[in-house]
Amino acid sequence: MNVIAKNRRANFDYDTNERIVAGIVLAGHEAKSIRAGHISLKGSFVSIRNHEAWLTNAHISKYANAAIENYDPIRPRKLLIKNRELKHIISCKQNGYSVYPLSVGIDKKFIKMEIGIGKGKKLYDKRMTIKKRDEIRDINRHFKQKS
Repeated sequence: MNVIAKNRRANFDYDTNERIVAGIVLAGHEAKSIRAGHISLKGSFVSIRNHEAWLTNAHISKYANAAIENYDPIRPRKLLIKNRELKHIISCKQNGYSVYPLSVGIDKKFIKMEIGIGKGKKLYDKRMTIKKRDEIRDINRHFKQKS
């Protein structure tokens, strides 16, 4: 999958256990806008309504050449997921897990979204993540200076 946009905050806020690839129901001008890279996953999440998965709060900018009036860039968009995966997502949500988008990309000619299932990190977990990242950076910097 050729990645167009990533939710960089998701790896910091959540501890991802599983990843699922899903399709998105889009209008034609939205697909063109995504292919141009005008999508933001910041603050977006996946919700379950009427036994269907919906992408909520993702911002897809209006396509520049589209003659569309009254366009809502953050409208909910339906996700295309297999029934078996949808039942698994519902059971995970009932057990306290969060479902959130990780990235959007193009697979052949279709626009796909990678969804993560995981628990939210506590503040001390986030601090440990920052500490580990800094330690790895310092070690790499040290070895780079030696050679």
